[in-house]
Amino acid sequence: MGEYMEDKDPLKKYKEKRDFKKTPEPISSEKTTSKNPRFVIQKHAARKLHYDFRLEVGGVLKSWAIPKGPSTDPGQKRLAVHTEDHPIDYINFEGIIPEGNYGAGTVIVWDNGTYQNLKEKVPIEKAVEEGHIDIWLEGKKLKGGYALIKTGRGKRKFWLLLKKKDEMANSDEDILVDRPESAICGCTIEEVDDTKK
Repeated sequence: MGEYMEDKDPLKKYKEKRDFKKTPEPISSEKTTSKNPRFVIQKHAARKLHYDFRLEVGGVLKSWAIPKGPSTDPGQKRLAVHTEDHPIDYINFEGIIPEGNYGAGTVIVWDNGTYQNLKEKVPIEKAVEEGHIDIWLEGKKLKGGYALIKTGRGKRKFWLLLKKKDEMANSDEDILVDRPESAICGCTIEEVDDTKK
């Protein structure tokens, strides 16, 4: 069995960490996979601000926490920590996870869109398990080739997110600063917080 194979319920870890009577996060979703698989990057102002990168794979969202967020610069290597699978319904989740709950803080959908597996002979599920993913993103903000590569061996959850050198690469911009807003509501995390006060 591969490192990322779960019990019969791939969302077991996700559910165990949350009290759905206290958090607005979705409890689960049907295991449907789109013809054009989707991705989402959520900006998450938890104890420490980070970005959650999620890929629709096999009826769930495979997830990585990226402390410094994605980059359009091929020269930047961004740490990505593999986390528990999330339900497909999480792909549109924005809101505030209340204090006292796992991941407490404000969440916005920073970017979303579809992706293409660039390794045509390697199914995306196998690429995740083997620890080397090559994808092309078609997002509202991020476009072009990216790689997610597991570092080290064994059960370490550390990966790297890398921008590929292509026509979409840009070493001169900081897209996180230039485009801080939600891809859904157009508001920033600070604005979401203000509306809840």
